[in-house]
Amino acid sequence: MFDKKYKLTHIITAFALCVLSSCSTDFIDLEDPNAVSNASFYQSPGEVEAAVNGIYQSLRNGNGIGETSALYSEERSDNTGRNDNQSNAGEPFQFNDFSLLPSNTYLKSHWLALYQTITRSNQVLEGIEKVSFTDNELKEKYKAEAKFMRALIYFHLVRRWGDVPLITRPLTFAEVQENTFREKQDVVYQQIVTDLTEAVNSPLPNVQTTALKGKVTKAAANALLGQVYLTMATTLDQTNRTENLTQAKNYLTACYDLRTFGTLKEIPYADVFDVSKKSTVPEIIFQVVNKQGDINFSSAIARNNQAKGETINSLITSTGAGGNVTPDLVLDYEEADVRKDFNIKFANDIIVRDYFITKFRDASPAATNQGFGGNDWILIRYADVILMLAEVNMYLGNEPAAIGFLDQVRERAGLPLYAASIRNTTYRTKYPTLKLAILHERRAELAFENHRWFDLLRFFTTDELVAYFKAKSQDNFGLAKLSNFGPKDRYYPIPFDEYKLDPTKMYQNPGY
Repeated sequence: MFDKKYKLTHIITAFALCVLSSCSTDFIDLEDPNAVSNASFYQSPGEVEAAVNGIYQSLRNGNGIGETSALYSEERSDNTGRNDNQSNAGEPFQFNDFSLLPSNTYLKSHWLALYQTITRSNQVLEGIEKVSFTDNELKEKYKAEAKFMRALIYFHLVRRWGDVPLITRPLTFAEVQENTFREKQDVVYQQIVTDLTEAVNSPLPNVQTTALKGKVTKAAANALLGQVYLTMATTLDQTNRTENLTQAKNYLTACYDLRTFGTLKEIPYADVFDVSKKSTVPEIIFQVVNKQGDINFSSAIARNNQAKGETINSLITSTGAGGNVTPDLVLDYEEADVRKDFNIKFANDIIVRDYFITKFRDASPAATNQGFGGNDWILIRYADVILMLAEVNMYLGNEPAAIGFLDQVRERAGLPLYAASIRNTTYRTKYPTLKLAILHERRAELAFENHRWFDLLRFFTTDELVAYFKAKSQDNFGLAKLSNFGPKDRYYPIPFDEYKLDPTKMYQNPGY
């Protein structure tokens, strides 16, 4: 009996975390996440702020959507993976090999980490109503931040698993079992839309300032809501496709209109990832903030991707192969693309002899030879929004507008504009339609930022996605077997410990 009750708590393990421990008092300054005691929670606006900062803190988790979460997205795609099928009982390899098992412990950790953020959001949204605010605008801002982050995580959940438990308030232990069931996708999406619509209409600031770095803004809420509508239009029942596309265009345009620059070419590509410019570069819309040189709150992404014999990413001396890049991606870069030489590099060391990821760099002395980098983990930026505007205009039949947005990104990358490119035989053969040209541009622009898998889900039906992967060369994909890919791989399996709580209400995804 104890064992069953223990397992019932898996789905909402995180609900206890903000009760049993406390959240950061100042995320931007990256202070101790346990600085506020449980007894003082929700007694004042200050304690609500601490709890909100605790939600931000949870976004750092690499088992969730933090900078080390590529296993759950980028490694699921054709951009990267791993050629090690033995480490950690081979469980990480299962993601890229399309041999993922419901019992995979990494899968379970991912599920729990995502629900942890939802838990913290729910705690704030309930607790804030018990606190008196003299400044109601501040209260509404905190609520908008919590709703944005809850929506962000549910958006990750629903795209990875389809139907998922939808929990929007803290649960008592007695309420757990009755709430342990998968809600239909369209219902989850409606909650996401509700949360983000309220965030858009809240007193949130329009854009980030140096003082607000890492905080939710109206630009971020509009961008995410636009992406949600675009995903609904392309992946859900097609009855509301046109309406959803129109809404996507409206919100993405609202975000675009909030930018503080003219066209994308005004911001050099390298500047977006330059640690010394991260506080001022206007392309970044929402990011997880890291602190250079700090052992606890620095970034590890530069050192983790460094290959043996190389110094471009970090001062750390690497002994491994660095961040894996598939030949499939290398071959997809156009020769004149400035992003290729910035994003990837060939390592000549005898144990590597392969490309590795160089997009995230901090080789400055302040990061030390331990690689305590200052890279922020960017979750939303304007190139992504601009390419989504190209996508949505293309779907709505406005090809000139779509090409205009596409050309902004190509021009910055040093490439010919679309009208000239489509006359090139090689380009036209590889990307014969505007849709495939936009997908290619997103791949080249956003590689290693954990967008590729979701782009593939949005651009292709399940049957099209299977055909897309089957048409690829196994030689360009590494050890992971393309032959494993099938209709089941559009979604992850429900973690076994969650499924067995109630096999009827927590039904497994087909094929697992």
